[in-house]
This record gives sequence, structure tokens and C-alpha cells, in this order.
Amino acid sequence: MARKKSEKEPEELSGAELEKAAEAESLETEFSKGPGKSAEDKLRALKEKAAKLMEEKVEKLDTESLKEEIKAKKKADMLIDLEDYVKTGIYLGTRIVTPEMKPYVYRRRADGLAIFNTDLIDEKLKGGIEYLSKFEPEDIILVCKRQSGWRAAMKFGEVTGIRVFTKKYPAGIMTNTNLKDFFETELTVISDHWLDKNALKDTLDVKKKVLMICGTNNFSQGADYVIIGNNKSGKSLGLIFYLLARGYLKARGKDTSTLPDMDWWIGDEE
Repeated sequence: MARKKSEKEPEELSGAELEKAAEAESLETEFSKGPGKSAEDKLRALKEKAAKLMEEKVEKLDTESLKEEIKAKKKADMLIDLEDYVKTGIYLGTRIVTPEMKPYVYRRRADGLAIFNTDLIDEKLKGGIEYLSKFEPEDIILVCKRQSGWRAAMKFGEVTGIRVFTKKYPAGIMTNTNLKDFFETELTVISDHWLDKNALKDTLDVKKKVLMICGTNNFSQGADYVIIGNNKSGKSLGLIFYLLARGYLKARGKDTSTLPDMDWWIGDEE
């Protein structure tokens, strides 16, 4: 009788497989002693056990291969390499985690800092690019009062044509029509709701849209879309602004040749 493809003769098994099969047989025969157990029966039982072990091994290999395939595909689909996310510290949070940010936290480090899930960071950035791209540049403002983000924020405005406020946002310029510099907008990008609270308040008062960058200690009330990530570090903010700028230009069919490469955005200020 022809044997199944998954079956192996005892001498064909590797050392570890044979050891497991032998142990299984020993335990099986120990608890099933009695008449009628011929050498042929024992050999058949050994073959069946060995075949089962081989099938389990193949199944395990297939599962591991599938996991690696999924991992590779996920990496290929990311906006940038995982290593680039890591080196900018975009995944780093603070010791405080708000209820809104808790679903995005992967774990805590030994020093108590919360860690964002990098897969979710990438997904939220993709969604942020898609959301931002629905608006014309003249209908968007970006506000970044945090000094470490000024350099990248200004470059973001330069390459996209989006109006940027860094050092100071004059409260009321979206709500008070009597002000000389009054203007209207459709979307406000908030870098940190704690520092950019005046711009957030104005935007909500005039019932316009908000795209908010949130660290683990941010509340996201009022946001129409949230990007998660470290919004305290210049390197991390630089990376976020770079990806948003690159994605925005591509989505709207604009020239990206004037866009500095990523290293400029995450480098130290000259």
C-alpha cells in the first residue's frame, strides 16, 4: 500500500522528530499493554504518530510563513520604513495617557512613558493625509506654537501654500470681523491642543473643521480627525509635517521636486 506524502519511515525522521515519536509510542504502549499488540501493530502506531508530528510541523511552518508574509506586506504598505518611525521617537508618549489616547497605546516602558503602536501611527497618518487633501491650501491653516516644530512647520507652509502660525496665534482673527487681519478658513491643523488652545477655540467657535495631532496626554474633543504621535519632539513633528506635506502634494497632483528629503525635516536646525 502506498503511504501518504506526509508519512515517513522511522529512519527518515530527524533526531528531534524521532525522539518525540519514540516518547509518544512509549507512553502509548505503557498505558495500552495487553494481548494482541504485535510488532506490526506497534510499527503502524509509530508511523501514524510520526505522520501526525510531521503534519503539525508543516502546519507550524505554514503559519510562520504566513505571519512573515503579512509582516512584510504591512511594512511595504507603510508610508516610510518602521526604522524611520523609530529613530524619530514618534512612538514616544508621556506618563499621562488620556482616555481618548488609551486605545492607541501599545505598552509602557520601564520609566513609565507610554508607547504608541507604530502600525496605528502609520494608519492615522495615512488617514490624515487623505483628510487634509480634501481642502484647498488657501482654506487651511496650521498652528504650531511649540518651538521645536517651528522650522518644519514653516517649511510645510512654504511647500504646500498653507498658511502657518508658529510663534504666536492672534486670538480672534477668525472670529472678529472688525480685526484688520481677520480671515476665514475651513480647516485648522492643531499641533498640540494644550499650546494651540486659542486657535482651537476660534475654529470651534466658527464651526470649522479640525485636524489634530495628539500625543498620549492630549484630549481630542472637537477634532474631526486625529493623527497620533509624539508632538513634543522636533524630530517627530518634523517627520509628521514631512509626511503630511509629501502626501498632500501627491494627492493633489502637485510637484514634489521642491520638497526637501526626510533627513532635512528630522535633522537639527541649522
